[in-house]
Amino acid sequence: MHFLNPIKLLCISALLLFTSSIYANSILVMGDSLSAAYNLKINQGWVSLLENTPEFQESNYSIVNASVSGETTQGGVSRLDALLKTHSPSIVILELGANDGLRGYPLNKTQDNLASMIQQSLDHNADILLVGNRIPPNYGKRYTEQFFTLFQSLANQFELNSYIPFMLDNVALNNNLMLEDGLHPNPEGQKIVLQNIMPFLLPMLSK
Repeated sequence: MHFLNPIKLLCISALLLFTSSIYANSILVMGDSLSAAYNLKINQGWVSLLENTPEFQESNYSIVNASVSGETTQGGVSRLDALLKTHSPSIVILELGANDGLRGYPLNKTQDNLASMIQQSLDHNADILLVGNRIPPNYGKRYTEQFFTLFQSLANQFELNSYIPFMLDNVALNNNLMLEDGLHPNPEGQKIVLQNIMPFLLPMLSK
């Protein structure tokens, strides 16, 4: 049996402590296909693009992308507690709700689920970046407007400083930036999505 020299053991312990301190903070992305690089290579999605920005690489954050294509707010509620306990994120980016709207779910239930996820994140001392969304107008003016405004209502209710009304701003109506399905950004569109997110996220990274 071989024993490590005490000096070597001390050096290894210090190295492990230093390594863990470099990435002491994590960002948990709770999203759907819009954050899961749907029908793209994973490195083309906005989350991976974020990881490669100089601003992010100069920070002491790591990213856990827990986004799942097709995810609803109910699915997010069922998964969030375990993710918070496992990763203890400093920041939670909450980008869910679009699939609820596309499936015509009752909006009060969507709002309740998002409120539950916000409260859970706050209880774990995480800062929250709430990402709003829109759904196509063919769902009816009343429903689409109520869907869009529920995110603002949540931001007001929880006094969130970081709220993006529409992550696909300047992307959704441009066919050159969207996949053929008209719902998901293509690689060029993902770059603009990141541009939409960065002004809200950067102040959170510098805290």
